[in-house]
Amino acid sequence: MSKVAPLTIVNGRLVLPDGAPQKGALRAAEGRITALGDVVPEAGDTVIDARGALIAPGLVDLGVFTIDKPAFHFGGITRAALMPDQNPPLDRPSSVRYAAQSGKPDLWVHPLAAATRGLEGSELAEIALMRDAGARAVATGRRWVADSGTMLRLLRYCAMLDMVVVSHAEDGGLAGNAVATAGEMATRLGLPSAPAEAEALAVARDIALAEMAGARLHFRQVTTAAALALVRAAKARGLAVTAGVTPAHFMLSDIAVADFRTFARLSPPLRRESDRQAVLAALADGTIDVIASGHDPRGPEDKRLPFADAEEGMAGAETLLPLTLNLVRDGVIDLARAFRLLAAQPAALLGVDAGALRVGAEADVALIDADRPWIVDSDKMAAAAGNTPFDKQPVQGRVTALFKGAMRVDG
Repeated sequence: MSKVAPLTIVNGRLVLPDGAPQKGALRAAEGRITALGDVVPEAGDTVIDARGALIAPGLVDLGVFTIDKPAFHFGGITRAALMPDQNPPLDRPSSVRYAAQSGKPDLWVHPLAAATRGLEGSELAEIALMRDAGARAVATGRRWVADSGTMLRLLRYCAMLDMVVVSHAEDGGLAGNAVATAGEMATRLGLPSAPAEAEALAVARDIALAEMAGARLHFRQVTTAAALALVRAAKARGLAVTAGVTPAHFMLSDIAVADFRTFARLSPPLRRESDRQAVLAALADGTIDVIASGHDPRGPEDKRLPFADAEEGMAGAETLLPLTLNLVRDGVIDLARAFRLLAAQPAALLGVDAGALRVGAEADVALIDADRPWIVDSDKMAAAAGNTPFDKQPVQGRVTALFKGAMRVDG
């Protein structure tokens, strides 16, 4: 393989871990950042003029259900943590090893090992062997592990291995086959529903078990005021508990399911407006650590069905960045925190050297025109399917160039 020339990006605004963007440049050689700030290109460098765009870290998407490179590249995602809910599940070292190689060279896939065999919630999978095969964390998948004894064993084992457990926070006994959150909207539409407390109960139990085990626990999505209060209290006690959310739950309430819009059939379901406001407050005060896309493209055969029969999920990779930038424009968070939520903190949970612009880090870099307007169009998305609840919505923020290890990504 021929040696790649060093890369210098000039005339940009550097998005650093703290503070406002700073005018400057970035230089990378042999796949890593070698200089930031007042940088002068050297002879032989490939020089890119950012033309005032943001020079930002590539996004690290924690918890996708499909490897969908065109959508990830469109959205500025250079690393994706793959949920174990595959066919077959990621519950064997061979499956994990294959998944870890599936995106290279222009996308790093970080598999999340299945917590239990077949994701059935009973017998622990071969977690240590899957870690050695490339798993970066352990996940319960789309479902909660209902058996407290099994969950405690899982947390203790992962604490010994120093691996984060990614939990789906929804008490299955209460949630059952619900497709909506109990309340006025679900009642008006006649939809099977579950109380929002199903999330808080799951969060409370898992926090208690994580404290017993001394384990690191990440809730992939926390979407209700009661559950967020529990996470906030656990953090105040010094527990290693973190929480994530997708843009759907800070942008939309259960009003979006009116007219039985199956693109708004999500898991967990959309919540009341008071819960959406609680999510915004949790983003502002640091209770929520990660914003992820939950990317789960579903075709017409899965979505063009009665609401209760449609599959959950949304194609979120392409809208992850612009919808998060809405929070910056609305004053909920600043730009540096936006990229901590989108890149640095998910990278830290996965234990990968990425997610921030710093000398010595891997040169996963996105050039972003934060003000560029565009219209989300489900019929024109790069994703394998366009099932987005944000169809036809105007947004701002577009990736204009993407680099993985200082190599330009096409597409």
